[in-house]
Amino acid sequence: MRKSEVILKYGCNPNQKPARVYIKDKALPFEMLNGNPGYINFMDAFNSWQLVKELKQTLGLPAAASFKHVSPAGAAIGLPLSDVLKKAYFVQDIELSPVASAYARARGADRMSSFGDWVAISDIVDLPTAVILSKSVSDGIIAPGYTDEALALLMKKKKGSYCIVKMDYNYEPEEIEKRDIYGITFEQKRNNIQLNQDILNNIVTNNKTITVDGKRDLLISMITLKYTQSNSVCFALDGQVIGVGAGQQSRIHCTRLAASKADVWYLRQHPNVLNLSFKEGISKLDRDNVIDQYLREDITAEEMKNWSGILNDIPNRLTKEERAKWLSNLSGVSLGSDAFFPFRDNIDRAVKSGVKYIAQPGGSLRDEIVIEACNEYDIAMAFSNIRLFHH
Repeated sequence: MRKSEVILKYGCNPNQKPARVYIKDKALPFEMLNGNPGYINFMDAFNSWQLVKELKQTLGLPAAASFKHVSPAGAAIGLPLSDVLKKAYFVQDIELSPVASAYARARGADRMSSFGDWVAISDIVDLPTAVILSKSVSDGIIAPGYTDEALALLMKKKKGSYCIVKMDYNYEPEEIEKRDIYGITFEQKRNNIQLNQDILNNIVTNNKTITVDGKRDLLISMITLKYTQSNSVCFALDGQVIGVGAGQQSRIHCTRLAASKADVWYLRQHPNVLNLSFKEGISKLDRDNVIDQYLREDITAEEMKNWSGILNDIPNRLTKEERAKWLSNLSGVSLGSDAFFPFRDNIDRAVKSGVKYIAQPGGSLRDEIVIEACNEYDIAMAFSNIRLFHH
């Protein structure tokens, strides 16, 4: 039964009491099926829910997101996974449904950041999706429903305290939204602008060709940015986010962060990584940690000796040349930006991580310089004329 309010243990921090979520004069649009979400959990839940619902409505496939601290670590639609991605995401032993594929991709975008995530699923959560979650460190999930088998498995997670929220798919909030900061009420029209392929029509570069897959990935990146703390830049490929640079004060730092995450995502598919020989019984968490350390450019042989209890054999480090050679194969990447690029340095960095297509609002005094940089690299760039700041 739905309630009109939920009393929370505390707000963002333990000293912030009392705390609650509520709607005046009507029932909340969700049901708590298990657990006791906190203030930040609910912030992640409702931001991530909007993201996956919009991806599903725009692209027509099941969508999933992995959220941490009110920004996505990953988001994706339910396209089939290659054998390489299945192994990189540790799901090669699971018969993946489209819903499970969407979450495997979302979780696989940035596995370190997804540790302890909040999950959003656009469709009914099935057993394969629940199996992935049962083996992952996660705080909770929001979805429009759950199969009996999936719900039974998820309710065992975290010793029975895993947070499970059932969301009303048809719920639409009021057009005007409000919040208080420092005792002062802010009010604005909700950002309900619809993002579709029309935002990609104004291609301003010499290269006017954006493939069907490129357009799909640009839409994934832009919809993701709509629910990402600004400033933000998002890299997408093959139906999923592969790197998000969120909450940075400068655009170039957004691009560098997103690009570095995209590089790590791709390096995780390097044969040396896929062939790491883990000892039996090693958890996915420990595997992720070792892989993350292994991919550090400054990792030392002495540090790697500490893995003797985790790996059967200590591998050779990836050389600078091996890393560069592998990353040179990363291509066809789509990049979205929530605001204009003020300098060409963003393009110079993005192309090093395989970016071929860009969508951004445009409107900078230096637009022509940025367009010229794209022309040098034969990148196709569209001006959407839509800023997507989110705070």
